[in-house]
Amino acid sequence: MKKVYFTLTGTCHYYGLGFLKKGDKIKLIKEHDNHYDKEAIRVEYKDGIGKIGYVANSTHTVLGETYSAGRIYDLFGKKTKARIEKILPQGAICSMKV
Repeated sequence: MKKVYFTLTGTCHYYGLGFLKKGDKIKLIKEHDNHYDKEAIRVEYKDGIGKIGYVANSTHTVLGETYSAGRIYDLFGKKTKARIEKILPQGAICSMKV
């Protein structure tokens, strides 16, 4: 198995980044019915808080060389697990095993 890195973005619309820590577990869930992005992947926090953001899917929100939602969309089924690797002011770098 290898690690794939992606960007968690949009957290400012929910709970922010302040409560996240390196190593925290998150869930990725495909949103097949999302009207704005056919490759939308919702990110939920492990403790039942609910939606905390989305996997970035724009050149404006993807950080560095991390993968976009479009690049990881076909790497898993309806949902999968991931973890927080690094917190930055503009989002978080996360990883999942594929």
